[in-house]
Amino acid sequence: MLPREPYKGPTRKLVLAFDVGTTFSGVSYCMLDPGEVPVIRGVARYPAQEHVGGDSKIPSILYYDLQGNVRAVGAEALQEHIIEQAEDEGWVKLVWWKLHLRAKHLASSHIRDGDINPLPRGKSAVEVLADFMRYLFQCARTYIQESHLDFWRSIKNSIEFIFTHPNGWEGQQQQQIRRAVELAGLVSSKEEQSHVHLLTEGEASLHFCVTNVIASDTFSQTPIDVSGCSDDEEVQSDNQGVIIVDAGGGTIDLSAYSMKLSPTSFEEIAPAECCLQGSVLVTTRAITLLKEKLSGSKYSDPKIVTQMAETFDKSTKLRFRKPDEPSYIKFGTILDKDLKYGIRSGQLKLAGQDVADLFEPSIEAIIEAFEQQRRAASIPINLVCLVGGFAASDWLFARLQEYFIPLGISFCRPDAHANKAVADGAVSFYIDHLVSSRVARATYGVECRTLYSALDREHLARQHKGVIDVDGQTYLHERFESILLKGTQVSEQREFRKPFKATRKSLAACKSHSTDIICYKGALQEPRWLDTEPSSFTTLCTIHADLHELSRTLRPKRSALHQSKYYEFEFDVIILFGHTELKAQISWKEKVRNFNRSPASIVYDE
Repeated sequence: MLPREPYKGPTRKLVLAFDVGTTFSGVSYCMLDPGEVPVIRGVARYPAQEHVGGDSKIPSILYYDLQGNVRAVGAEALQEHIIEQAEDEGWVKLVWWKLHLRAKHLASSHIRDGDINPLPRGKSAVEVLADFMRYLFQCARTYIQESHLDFWRSIKNSIEFIFTHPNGWEGQQQQQIRRAVELAGLVSSKEEQSHVHLLTEGEASLHFCVTNVIASDTFSQTPIDVSGCSDDEEVQSDNQGVIIVDAGGGTIDLSAYSMKLSPTSFEEIAPAECCLQGSVLVTTRAITLLKEKLSGSKYSDPKIVTQMAETFDKSTKLRFRKPDEPSYIKFGTILDKDLKYGIRSGQLKLAGQDVADLFEPSIEAIIEAFEQQRRAASIPINLVCLVGGFAASDWLFARLQEYFIPLGISFCRPDAHANKAVADGAVSFYIDHLVSSRVARATYGVECRTLYSALDREHLARQHKGVIDVDGQTYLHERFESILLKGTQVSEQREFRKPFKATRKSLAACKSHSTDIICYKGALQEPRWLDTEPSSFTTLCTIHADLHELSRTLRPKRSALHQSKYYEFEFDVIILFGHTELKAQISWKEKVRNFNRSPASIVYDE
């Protein structure tokens, strides 16, 4: 176990971590008492839940009535009388609804709209997320009140919230989470957002693995072979490379780190990877297989196929181990029989290889993402840890083991409630803070103008785009100036900045300035022009600066072309990427030694 120091804070505090998953969700917490060693616990009881224990999670299911009101959530939505009432009154059932929030840049052509339940009329995905968050919070509050007498009353205004999200979710999705937190009533103002912390599922899973695998006595005493390393690599052998594979319901997240065990510390060494190939995608492929296999039979009825898919999802998928043995989906009674379609005694028989093929796209996606990270990593990878709900699949584990072991890479999955890895790890992130630097997942910069030069071949190709500015000179726009390059390792306090100039016709126009932060996800190492690969650039956010004071110090200049007045001011764009969320600012000089900054707030494009 990871040794922890007693909490040094002056007052009691509660850390609540929410893992809102595509298929299952859970909450973990830690009561911080001055002088006491922090202990991470899980909310182990939920309404109508059959199984109670340390690995308790609830299904991410909601029922809405026709007026858009929440009628049942989680395990309550699985009760027979709820299902009956929902059918009688036409309630809308939502499963896999988290996929409505998926980042647009993630490859998702394999996910069809028909695979995800449509949202209730008038409800956005953010509002659904807020309803679900509110329910989880109520469950956590009730559990803590019942389990720890009088504790809640002493900390209700001192709660730190941690919300996790897939590695591939960026500014827009993070802003949606923050909006949902406010809609759910967990915080009541923008000021209280400082108590809300967002974290990637990959980094949360790392913290879980450190506590349950990496920092364990058994692991720390197990030598890792470095005999095949070069001299340079041997110097770095103190730092071992580890990749965490968080295989969840919707996404599979991979995060790569270098680790030192004494003292325990981690640095990210490759851009995080995220693919939409979680366990529900295996089920959606199974639905397609069932429809094809049963076409033309009386068992092709959509309700029967849905029932079969639910059984496949809950048991057949998890039990599958060998492609040379058939698998079965139990769906009916002993009277259900149609040998032509492989149905006998209410069971559908599937060829083992057909079931194995359903897993293959997910397995291939993990291997491809792993190789991408291995190439980008600055040190060799020695260990891969598999966590998440999908990690319970023995077939997934066996196939990946088959790949990693010949590479000389240790491969493991924790046996201690791996499905709680994200929630428990998120609490550990807050109290242990093991990661000291992270890697930029894309290139970030701004659009700017550049003075036209007839001697520059790239300028000549864009000669027709030249614009005469108020200063009388010809400029080219659509120039991309990178501030933070993809793959750059960033410590938490490090800033990246570039200087820029802006010109205005009037003094009034100088009183404020806005700049778009642009994200580039193409293949170029250092892109220069927005018109080269327009589809690879997206506006991530807009930052604003109030320049009223600066404008008072500006003096007019004269245009070189027709001597008209104009004004010019200088500013820096700053990007801070060491924390789990990107932050950006504008900085400017008002007097000789007086530098001002805009607030580090970001307005995300929807």
